[in-house]
Amino acid sequence: MSEQRVVRPTPISGFPEWTPQVRAVEQRWLDHIRAGFESYGFASVETPSVENLDVLMAKGETSQEVYTLHRLQADAKDDSDARLGLHFDLTVPFARYVAQHFNELTFPFKRYQMQRVWRGERPQEGRYREFTQCDIDVINVDSVPLHFDAELPRIVHQVLSGLDLPSWTLNVNNRKVLQGFYEGLGVKEPLTVIRAVDKLHKIGDDGVRDILLGEGLNDEQADACLALARVRGAGKDVAGKVEALGVTSELLSEGLEELTFVLDELADLPEGSVVADLSIARGLDYYTGTVYEASFDDDPAYGSICAGGRYEDLAGQFIRRRLPGVGISIGLTRIFAKLVAEGRIQEGRVCPTDVMVVVPNAERRKDALRTGALLRERGFNTEVFHSTAKVGKQIQYASKKGVPFVWFPPFGEDGDHEVKDMASGDQGPADPATWRPATDDTSA
Repeated sequence: MSEQRVVRPTPISGFPEWTPQVRAVEQRWLDHIRAGFESYGFASVETPSVENLDVLMAKGETSQEVYTLHRLQADAKDDSDARLGLHFDLTVPFARYVAQHFNELTFPFKRYQMQRVWRGERPQEGRYREFTQCDIDVINVDSVPLHFDAELPRIVHQVLSGLDLPSWTLNVNNRKVLQGFYEGLGVKEPLTVIRAVDKLHKIGDDGVRDILLGEGLNDEQADACLALARVRGAGKDVAGKVEALGVTSELLSEGLEELTFVLDELADLPEGSVVADLSIARGLDYYTGTVYEASFDDDPAYGSICAGGRYEDLAGQFIRRRLPGVGISIGLTRIFAKLVAEGRIQEGRVCPTDVMVVVPNAERRKDALRTGALLRERGFNTEVFHSTAKVGKQIQYASKKGVPFVWFPPFGEDGDHEVKDMASGDQGPADPATWRPATDDTSA
């Protein structure tokens, strides 16, 4: 008789996996973020994990970053015919969703979406193949009021401030400032420069300068582009710093006006929370105005923990209506995984059970089940023990799972109910119809 092959259980790189204690904390984070989004009137939607590749490619990403699905493509003759893929972000599917449901939605449409996404990247610190994003976007017909460009970072500040994170900063810029400045310099292909500047934090000034010179810019133009990228600040002083560089254009003036408006709208937030950083470009071509990118102050190389911006016509490929929008995304997995790895997460309970009901013996099991049902109806997460094992073993099970209270139904016809507080060890009479815990150790 051949031996059964043993498969060694190993984690798959780039796909996070949590223990129940850690997952409980992540669930609380999701609830907190959801409540923050809804407090500003954003409605939840969910789109399929799978989209047509034509839809996914609308963002300008390379096909290598998309996981294609061949089994769902019934008429595929070979790999090259695959036309379906897992979504790698939530913005492009949302644009398709709005176009598809245009006649059913009320505009401006304010939605939030909290789902997993997939990217075919090389796993490394802060980069995963599967991760959760938490997005908020506003899409409207013809135009989106500029005040939404300020409201979104305000929401993010409120949400992230409630998660006890290491210090972080949300950097803001405006693509009109960049494009207008480069046009004022006489640059023929401003988007080429934007993509180069977006790599500044990875390759440094010299690396960006080499790219710019390779694209045909002269030394004076390259120096001016780098000078613009060094501008940081808050409020009207940012516009003054840019104007001091001596470059003018109508688009530049428009961008500076919009950027100043956003900064002024957020001036009441704690100092340093939101900063104009003109090196922030967001390399994706569809951004047309305000752009955002947040990172941890003590570890900027870890990557952005929040990003987004304004787009003018992302939904235009699906419908003959002008549907501009502005959105921002919180990289939940990127943030959460870092804090887990650094031991900053105070783990939750092993299980959500508030009360475990002991089963005295086989004859009293129905009484235990009735007791459990009554406690459950009153809002307590209640588990009835799964067998008639010795009482000591049942209590040991509850202790290992971190259950706060153990309930003892009557062991005989004339007995009383009792409950044991596992933290203090106190035990005494209780009525399942009226009992409330003295301590706040339950979810009820």
